[in-house]
Amino acid sequence: MEESGAPTSKKGAKKAEAKAKKEAAKAARAAELAAAAALAKMNVKDDPAKDNYGRATSPTFSADAVEVELRSLDESYEGKTVAIRAFLQNSRIQSAKMGFVELRKGGNWAIQGVLMATIGGTPAEPQMPTEGTPLISREMVKWITGINPESYVAVEATVKRPLEPVKSCRISTLELHITKCYVIASAPAVLGMTMAAASQPIVNFSDETPKVEDAEPEKGAKEAETAVPSASMLTHLDNISMHKRTPVQQAIADIRIEVKKLFRTYLEARRFKEFEPPCLIGAASEGGANVFRLPYFGQEAFLAQSPQFYKQFEIAGGRERVFSIGPVFRAENSNTPRHMTEFTGLDLEMEITHSYTEVLDTLEGVLLHIFHQLQERCADEIEIVRSVYPSEPFLFPEPGKEVRLTFAEAQQLLREEGPEEFRNVRDDEDMSTPQEKALGAVVRAKYNTDFYLIDKFPETARPFYAKLDDSGKTIGDGVRVTNAFDYFVRGQEVLSGGQRINDPDELEERIRAKGVDPKSAGIKEYLTTFRQVGVPPHGGGGIGLDRVVAWFLALPSVHLAASYPRTPKRLLP
Repeated sequence: MEESGAPTSKKGAKKAEAKAKKEAAKAARAAELAAAAALAKMNVKDDPAKDNYGRATSPTFSADAVEVELRSLDESYEGKTVAIRAFLQNSRIQSAKMGFVELRKGGNWAIQGVLMATIGGTPAEPQMPTEGTPLISREMVKWITGINPESYVAVEATVKRPLEPVKSCRISTLELHITKCYVIASAPAVLGMTMAAASQPIVNFSDETPKVEDAEPEKGAKEAETAVPSASMLTHLDNISMHKRTPVQQAIADIRIEVKKLFRTYLEARRFKEFEPPCLIGAASEGGANVFRLPYFGQEAFLAQSPQFYKQFEIAGGRERVFSIGPVFRAENSNTPRHMTEFTGLDLEMEITHSYTEVLDTLEGVLLHIFHQLQERCADEIEIVRSVYPSEPFLFPEPGKEVRLTFAEAQQLLREEGPEEFRNVRDDEDMSTPQEKALGAVVRAKYNTDFYLIDKFPETARPFYAKLDDSGKTIGDGVRVTNAFDYFVRGQEVLSGGQRINDPDELEERIRAKGVDPKSAGIKEYLTTFRQVGVPPHGGGGIGLDRVVAWFLALPSVHLAASYPRTPKRLLP
């Protein structure tokens, strides 16, 4: 992705941004004082149009004005008087008698507003328009075009057709001839981040705050004079309202909501039942050190690393097919575009009748359903995202020709057709992130798809509850393979799943083989569940919602897909 308008190095970007913040703080106070002084000079008391503009928390409109949302405006409103609430995006004054504004609401739904003075003469001797003509003074035109960008306003206007389409607005074939305008909530004179800057692609995802004293840009770091600079992710999160107002973030948020909706409806139509696993648990759910600990009434509690155990408890309880949507916590000090310390998991678990491939088919079905439906339901949102973060169209596998590779086959493909650096990858060692991405490129070129499965992972790369292949097959140096798999999107993993062990003796043996004490807190209770009743064969998987959204859209970081990303260095906002 091109970093148009951004400094040529990350160090230069950090320094330039810190310097800009320091200068902006000084300018903000000066601008606020200047704005207040300008407002004080405007004496609207004697303006004949004074009731048609100003500040108002509950503005009133003409009896014939129809209140309407911007997104609902179409040709049927032409010639009608409407009342609209929106953010004032920008403005310009054409002359003393004429000005233009752009109003925006709900992502990128924007329309041009026109202001034309109808009162002539001078403030001392105004010339009033003919009866029935709205009162619009020069002072009114000046006041409205001077409203701070991103203020929330309410306008009354007549809907008309422009002389030619307004290319800068999504609603291009209509415009508003404004007769009243009230500021409901005013934005500051200087924004911490402008809409233009917020709408640029983010190229710096570092959690490190640049030092102000090192703010001088390094030699050779140049920026296009006319380009709008790109703000870092830190600046976006420090200006969360502007971050969320951008059309691209609104589009990503809408796509995220749709993914959850599609996941739920697909499974409910196939007899899956939703349940709510706890986030607070009494023991580390899957062992290891990557767990958040917190005091709990004299005890120690943990934030759930996964709903895995609870999904299996549901199966043991006879629920047959279950799913959950909720937060997952990982205390991993991983500062990468792929990781967060809190993310949203889409999980399911189901009984197996004949083969674990029933689970595989279900998970493949739900993911492909989500992606196909996103193409149809969110075409506009996808286009908005691509206008900021360009990407190749998502390549679907042909129906009935889905790409399913075993782990050994995937490694062999990487050795034979991947980059030189992966000529010696082993079949009994887990894949690294660079390997996964390289394999994704090979699969795309060879099979013309961005979606594929890797099955039969080695047991060394899977947790203790993963069921071993009953055939006893081994790879590499005699490592057993499992009935466990991952699904990949554009070369990056979005789902991990497989068959679970349902026999308590086999489960205890695998727990011990992984070096875990079967009598340890949490593990003991988990194992006991399988001894209390006969538990049917079962399997399932966990999908990372944030990754599904990010990789489907080919975003540079999973943080862009999260509502409020949490990283090792970031807990706010």
